[in-house]
Amino acid sequence: MMMITWRVRNERFIKIMGDTMRNVDLLVLGHTAFDYIMQVEEFSKLNTSAIVNEMETFSGGAAGNVAVVASKMGLDVGLISCIGKDFKGSDYEKELLDENIDISDMIVSQTDNTPTAFVLTNPDDEQMFYFYWGAAKMYKEAEIPKEAILTAKAVHLATGDPDFNIKCGKYAYQNNKLVSFDPGQDLHLYSAKNLKEVICNCNILFGNEHEIERICDLLDTTIEKIVTKGPDLIVKTLGEKGSNIYTKDGECIKINPVVTKAYDPTGAGDSYRAAFLSMYIHDNSLEECGKFASTVSSYIVETQGTQTNIPSIDQAYQRMEDNYVVDE
Repeated sequence: MMMITWRVRNERFIKIMGDTMRNVDLLVLGHTAFDYIMQVEEFSKLNTSAIVNEMETFSGGAAGNVAVVASKMGLDVGLISCIGKDFKGSDYEKELLDENIDISDMIVSQTDNTPTAFVLTNPDDEQMFYFYWGAAKMYKEAEIPKEAILTAKAVHLATGDPDFNIKCGKYAYQNNKLVSFDPGQDLHLYSAKNLKEVICNCNILFGNEHEIERICDLLDTTIEKIVTKGPDLIVKTLGEKGSNIYTKDGECIKINPVVTKAYDPTGAGDSYRAAFLSMYIHDNSLEECGKFASTVSSYIVETQGTQTNIPSIDQAYQRMEDNYVVDE
């Protein structure tokens, strides 16, 4: 297990320090958070309450989810997030260390708690999100983790502070790293100018159908135009309808979904991105990347929690083979 010490940088925040950040396949930047996931009969109206049928607390955050799933899928992973004073000694910290994820550059607030997500899901799998930023306010002061970026093969920008993502993505892209970007639920924090800048400095843009539609609206353009001028790929996930992969040559690769009994969709998108990258980094075809990603995400939705039902690589390959045998 990696030995971790805690060194004071100034009165406002401290940083988990190891010796140096090791070479990794994938460096993930963005939120690591505690998740409160709730199943509700309906969303409450203004000034009223609604019944919560089930509620549990899990390890989460888009960056944390991507890092853990990518590690399970065989990548050597580093993770940089702004986390709170309550993270030291937590089960989540132990889980990341046990998974051998490099957290030597995590930034930890002395005054705020770890970002926390409150996710409400109704019987129609519609969701509402509330997010406590807490320690994530430290992104405003955080410097580009240059050494960590230079020692990574690829960098994934997950939900997080737009300015931090932009400057990290630009630095990684200029240093010939594979850069992927997923604004997720933080898309509303991006101006059109910021969004254009980060997209022009990435190789892969990820988003669900609603997010991609919103991006096109903000930039007053289409998927086809974005992919010709910006990233090499746009990967649009469609929930139970599968996913589409758009390429610079105008191709749209349609990936059928893996049919399963879905209990909680939370984290499915993050697992899709992690699994896709785990295949893409190893030069698999786009169709294989999409099928593998769809397969891994099918496990995540079967239970509540974003990291509670991650398959082994063998399990994922077997289900992928079983599900897509007709397509071969």
